[in-house]
Parts: sequence; structure tokens; C-alpha cells
Amino acid sequence: MTKTPIWMAIANSLRDDISKARYSAGDKLPTEAALAQRFGVNRHTVRHGISALVDEGLLRTRRGAGVFVATHPTDYPIGKRVRFHENLIAAGRQPTKKVLSIETRSATQGEAQALEIKTGDTLCVYHGLSSGDGQPIALFESLFPLDRLPDMPDALAQTSSVTEALVLAGISDFTRASTRLTAMRATATQALHLNLAEGDPILKSTGVNIDTNGTPVEFGRTYFAGDRVTLTLVN
Repeated sequence: MTKTPIWMAIANSLRDDISKARYSAGDKLPTEAALAQRFGVNRHTVRHGISALVDEGLLRTRRGAGVFVATHPTDYPIGKRVRFHENLIAAGRQPTKKVLSIETRSATQGEAQALEIKTGDTLCVYHGLSSGDGQPIALFESLFPLDRLPDMPDALAQTSSVTEALVLAGISDFTRASTRLTAMRATATQALHLNLAEGDPILKSTGVNIDTNGTPVEFGRTYFAGDRVTLTLVN
């Protein structure tokens, strides 16, 4: 009778753990050392079993971070009406936002050009972390011209939603005027917030939102975890 190789038995056991939701999508597996102790084998054998599940697409490794249960990327439309909450709900995910900071500072030349204000004019800057089903999806930075929207700091203090804050600040509707997408590598701080390893791929989206009169009301930078979203351009 042919015996099942130990590495294959380990892969089968981990596959069973995942199928029975002992580990869910996005969860980090125990370390190789912990798994080696659990199965009574050396780390090389554990690594062989994990590699088989990585090849199947069931697991994903992140350099310096560990081994995770693979997740299906969230479809995220980018068009004239970009709304984080609505996009995540439509994808079957539960959206949440964490406020990292709200501050005021002077606009750089590029920011001023995007918002059609003067270099050095005061901005309200909102830094936050967007998640779906509790898993970090994107870091964002939203910049608002304070002379144009003086109530924005108070509005953001009441709600984490940019859409709701803009309504409170007097902007009943807005649309995306432009979007630029760039592939890049995660910095150490971005990786920390997004549960990635430094240097992992991320997607940077830069955009300008305008009110119904065509006046810029927000300049935004968003950094998406590259393996967790599929950005779709729509009209």
C-alpha cells in the first residue's frame, strides 16, 4: 500500500482547515515553526506542503509577513461617481473606515494646481484607512480647499464618510473629473497599515472631484493593496 507523503498530508490537513473555516480568507497561518511542532516534522516538510497550496492559489506568501489564506480581489469601479461605501456593498463586502488624522496645512504647487487654488493656501487633509470585511484595502489622503469649504474640518469630525462630510459642508453632489493610476511598491508605513510587506505591489489612484458647477472640491490620493482589488474603469 502506497503511503501518502508527509508534506501532502500536511497540505491536505491545512486545506481541510480552510474548507471548514478554521482559517478564513485573509487570515495569517501559524509560523512554519509552529506548524512543524503541530505536525511533528521539520520546517522543510511544512514548507513543501505550503508550497503546494500556494501553487493551487489557496495560500499566498508575503515576503517578511508570512503565509495567508488567499482572498478574491474586490471589484472596485472607478468612474465619474467613485463612492467607497457603495462600491464595497456592491461587491458583497462590509465597508469600514478608520480615521488616522485630520489636519490643516499649506497646499503644495501640485495640489494647488489640481484644486485650482494658490500655492500655500490652507487645506483640510484627511488621512484614513478603508477596509472590507475587516481587511485593509486602501490607505487614502483627501485634501479639501479650506477657503472654499470652511466647514470641512467640523464635518469630518462628525462622520468618517467623505460623501457625508461634503454634504454637511454644503456640497450636495460631486463627480470625478480625472483619475490617474500608477503601480508602485509599498513603503514601510503603507505596508504596516495594509498588512503587507515593505516593497509589495500597490496601486496608487490620484483623482480630482468637482461639484455641480465644475469647481474642484477634493484632491485625493489612494493606495490600494495590489492583491485585494481589481480596479475597473467605467463611464
